[in-house]
Amino acid sequence: MYNFSMRNIKKEKAVVFTGGGSGGHVVPALTLIEKLKEKGVRIYYIGSYTGIESKLTEGKVNRYIAVSTGKLRRYLDWQNVTDVFRLVIGLIQCFYYLAHIRMRANTIVSMGGFVSVPTVIAGKLLGYKIIVHEQTSRVGLANKIASLFAHRVFVSFRDSLKYFPEKVVRYSGYPVRDEFKTTQLKTRTFKGIELKDSEAPLFFVTGGGNGSKLLNDKIKANLDSLTKQFVVIHQVGSQYIDEYKTLESSRYYPVAFLGDEMPDLMKAAKYIISRSGAGTVAELIAIGKPSLYIPLKIAQKNEQYHNAMEANRLLGSVVITEDEFGSCDLLQEIKKIPSHATPQDREHASEIILKEILQS
Repeated sequence: MYNFSMRNIKKEKAVVFTGGGSGGHVVPALTLIEKLKEKGVRIYYIGSYTGIESKLTEGKVNRYIAVSTGKLRRYLDWQNVTDVFRLVIGLIQCFYYLAHIRMRANTIVSMGGFVSVPTVIAGKLLGYKIIVHEQTSRVGLANKIASLFAHRVFVSFRDSLKYFPEKVVRYSGYPVRDEFKTTQLKTRTFKGIELKDSEAPLFFVTGGGNGSKLLNDKIKANLDSLTKQFVVIHQVGSQYIDEYKTLESSRYYPVAFLGDEMPDLMKAAKYIISRSGAGTVAELIAIGKPSLYIPLKIAQKNEQYHNAMEANRLLGSVVITEDEFGSCDLLQEIKKIPSHATPQDREHASEIILKEILQS
C-alpha cells in the first residue's frame, strides 16, 4: 500500500482520474493525462486490481491506486449480491485514499466503467469537484450514476446531451489523440509496404484488439477477390492469428494486434472495415475517413450502431448490421464507401475539458 504520509504531500497541482473495464474508457483519459502532465500536473488514477486500465496507465500516471469493484447490472443475477459487497469495500478504499490525497487534489475526472462509481461517491462526500466524460452516443450506467454527483458532464456526441441535466451537461466532443489531428503520416512503411505508394490501394480491416470472428470469416471467404484489387492489412486478434498467418501473401498481411501503427494505417488506407466503438469512430471522423462499419450487436443499448450512424451523418460512412453482413456482397458494399470527406474539427475537445479541469 502506498504511504500517504503528510511528508509526501507537495504543493503541486494534482488531479484524480478514474475509469476502466475497457480501453474505450481509458484511451481518452490518457489523451487528457498527457496534456496535464505537460503542464506539470500530478496524476493519480483509481482503477481496479486486474482491469485493462492497470496495464494501459502503466508508466503514464504518477500513482495507480487499485480498489475493489463489482459490475453494475441492469438485470437480476446472483452475482449482484457479491458485487454489492465489492462495491462497498471499494467505496471504503476510495474514501481512505481520496481523504489522504485531498490536501493536493480537488478534482476527480470520471471516464466511466464500474470502478468510477465508488470513486465519484467518495469524492463527492469529501468535497471534490466531479467532472464526467461520456464517450459513447448512449450513456453507460456508471456515468449515469456519476452524473448525479457531477459539477460538469461532457459528451462526445451532441445527441447525448439529452441524457443529462441541462445545467451540468456540455458538448465537448471526443478527445482524440494528437496523431488524429493531422493527416500526415509518422512512418511511411508497414511490414515493408509503402503506405502512400503501395502496389494496389490499401484496404484495412480491424475487429478491435480481440478480433472479430464475423469480420474474419467474411474476409477469408472473399480473400481471393480482395487481394486482386487491394493490399489487405487485417487485424485478426491474437486468438485467430495462427489460422490466418497461413494465408499471408504479398497482398495479405494478417496481424494479431496493432498499437502505435494504427493511426498511420487508418490515414493511409483507401478503404476501412471496422467495428464502431466510440474511439474508433471519433478518430476516423477526425481525419475525415469514410468507412464501412459493422456495429457490435451485443454492445450496451446498441451504442455501436448509434456511433456508426454519427459517422454516416457526417461523412457518409456505410453501416451494415451483423445480420446483414454475413450475406452481403462485400465488394459491392465497399464500392458504396465515399472516396473523400472533409476532416471534422476535433482540435478543441481536449482543450474544452482541460480548461474545466484546470479551473478547479
